[in-house]
Amino acid sequence: MTSAVDPKIPHTSTDVLVVGAGPVGLTVALELRRHGVDVTVVERLAQRAPFAKAVGIQPRTLELWDSMGVVRPALDAGITMRGQLVYVDGAPTARLELSLPEQVPYRFLALPQYETERVLAEALTERGGAVRRGVEFAGFTQDHDHVVATVRGPRGVSTVSSRYLVGCDGAHSLVRKGLGVGFEGDAFPEQYMLADVELDWSQPAGYGVRSMHRVDGGPDDLLVAIPLPGESLPGARRYRVSMLVPDELVGAAPATGTVAHGLEGGRRPELRHVQAVLDRLAPEPTTARNLRWSSVFRISHRLASRYSAGRVFLAGDAAHIHPPTGALGMNTGIQDGVNLGWKLALAVRGQAADGLLDSYHDERHPVGEEVVGRTVRDARHGIGTGETDPAVAMARAAQLLVGYPDSALVGEDVAGGALAAGPGPGGRAPDARDLRQDCAAAPTRVHELFRHPGHTLLLWADDRHDAAAQRAVAAEIADRTGRAVRCYVIVAADADVTDASGITLRDTAGTFAAGYDARGRCGYLIRPDGYVGYRTDEVTVDGVLGTLARTLR
Repeated sequence: MTSAVDPKIPHTSTDVLVVGAGPVGLTVALELRRHGVDVTVVERLAQRAPFAKAVGIQPRTLELWDSMGVVRPALDAGITMRGQLVYVDGAPTARLELSLPEQVPYRFLALPQYETERVLAEALTERGGAVRRGVEFAGFTQDHDHVVATVRGPRGVSTVSSRYLVGCDGAHSLVRKGLGVGFEGDAFPEQYMLADVELDWSQPAGYGVRSMHRVDGGPDDLLVAIPLPGESLPGARRYRVSMLVPDELVGAAPATGTVAHGLEGGRRPELRHVQAVLDRLAPEPTTARNLRWSSVFRISHRLASRYSAGRVFLAGDAAHIHPPTGALGMNTGIQDGVNLGWKLALAVRGQAADGLLDSYHDERHPVGEEVVGRTVRDARHGIGTGETDPAVAMARAAQLLVGYPDSALVGEDVAGGALAAGPGPGGRAPDARDLRQDCAAAPTRVHELFRHPGHTLLLWADDRHDAAAQRAVAAEIADRTGRAVRCYVIVAADADVTDASGITLRDTAGTFAAGYDARGRCGYLIRPDGYVGYRTDEVTVDGVLGTLARTLR
């Protein structure tokens, strides 16, 4: 397609145009602003929707929010998800504890989607960004160097030219349709209803409840209650409940070829509909009160065949939709946005290596494919189907196992089994506690070192000779890359280093050595999104720069 600007229509320009101001679009915009990139966000809704749709925040998302500077307001607004209680035919059958190893810095959080959007939008505003609300995206054209989008707002039709366009406009994405990208999949025949209510039962705080009635081995009636922050009635707690739709609210089947996914207007469940399900399935007598919001919704599972074409990209529900099992949809979309954001920022600044933007599809499409497949299996056969190790199942649920080991951007130079117990190329960089720096009274965590928009080079030293050599490497890397890489030298707890100042930190409790299998003069290059880009058991400047050349021009 070719793009052209009509001189008769009002026109603006920006580096990146983001369509959609949900959690994913706001994440993309926030990442771009963190890198100093000009970004415009358009959103057709005039006001933020007050719906508690997506409510689960995974520990991996919280880690990424930590590096983005938004984890504190999110934690303040949410409540801890501690586990789930399962009932079948009125009898308790399982109690799932959402427990993680101590070295994982965050737990599972319940946060209404409107609060997620508030936190991200406020952070965007603080960084000089804003959302143009009441502005509807109508289409686009693109050529080899820019994209021209048509939008409709309170003042009529206008155009926006940008170097890149990101479609975060949901399951019915106009951006995806404009690209002509396939969106293959299917729909679940059942229809569901959601409601935001308060329940006066004695179920333990912080635990979700899943209760079902089975016929011939399968459920024919279902109640899922997820705890939410906030309550107004003494002795009651707030939940987002989901249930099968009663016959009187069942809608007509969607037209052939349409994407049947998400909330539907016109048929709003009432308290009596919710109470009828509770009377059948609640593990104890309870009354639903204070209905804040309700809706009927449908579920489909589809995956875009491509996440990008030319200068246009898809993220979140525009790229993948699936059952809400495990609260993975919004989190996967947010992580799409983080992966794409830092790469787009480098491209806008002219610092991206050839093929860097292609890596967005290459890295994130397999993740979307796995999530769609797993959530469909879990919806049909139960959460954790096929998992044999509870610890692995929990880490997977927390999205701590998401990684890019096959990415063309990552690599390693190791001999034999060196660093085998540490994170591999493309894997999540784990946290480590109790790092001490002479100039700071309080200890530091490794993940705190990632709170900047560039790469982070972690260099290990067993003794003072290794420390001197690693500091020399750090100085040369910093000199040759400027602000693109921030370097730290981490020394062993018993290393004979008398001055742990500047970029030197001491691993006082041995948590870094254990988590990264650190020894000798090894090193890890961590990408801006917190994944290992390169590891080596003998750091050299050329080795680090060689891997960086896959990302940076």
